[in-house]
Amino acid sequence: MIAALVNKLTANDRGAAVIEMAMIAPVFALTVIGIVDMSNAYSRKLGAEQGAQRAIEKVMQTTGTTTVENTIKTEAVCQVNGLNTDGTCKTTPITASDVTVTYRLECKTTTGAIATVYTTTDDAIFIATYCSTNQKEQRYLEVRVDDKYTPMFPIRFAGFTAADGTYHVSATAGMRTQ
Repeated sequence: MIAALVNKLTANDRGAAVIEMAMIAPVFALTVIGIVDMSNAYSRKLGAEQGAQRAIEKVMQTTGTTTVENTIKTEAVCQVNGLNTDGTCKTTPITASDVTVTYRLECKTTTGAIATVYTTTDDAIFIATYCSTNQKEQRYLEVRVDDKYTPMFPIRFAGFTAADGTYHVSATAGMRTQ
């Protein structure tokens, strides 16, 4: 009699689909959430890259009403954050402190070898620094935009997130100015 009952229960497959779905649904949900998180983080990375590149382009078109560094920082912040309805820049997610402008001066000999390299974040020092008379100057400008993205469910293994639970995103653009 017990053997007949066991045979009857094992032959019945009603509800199998519900059990299979209960086993697969969490894995599927985590996969979808992970894809959305990584897509959002990648979108922030692309926004930072576009902001850095547009800031460099803005310097080439600037009218000189402000310093190069302030023009770059303002343009990068506006590009990443977007504009309000009145045309002013939004104040989040990045600020001017998240934008770093680096100046580089290379002094090259007549044979083309690099004799000296000066790197600074102070444009006054950059402008006032010159190569010796028998050297050729090459000046460069670099913009770095840093941003953070807080995922819905941070992955806390394999170094994907920082200690604060965010993805750190950065982008760099540069150009030769002389």
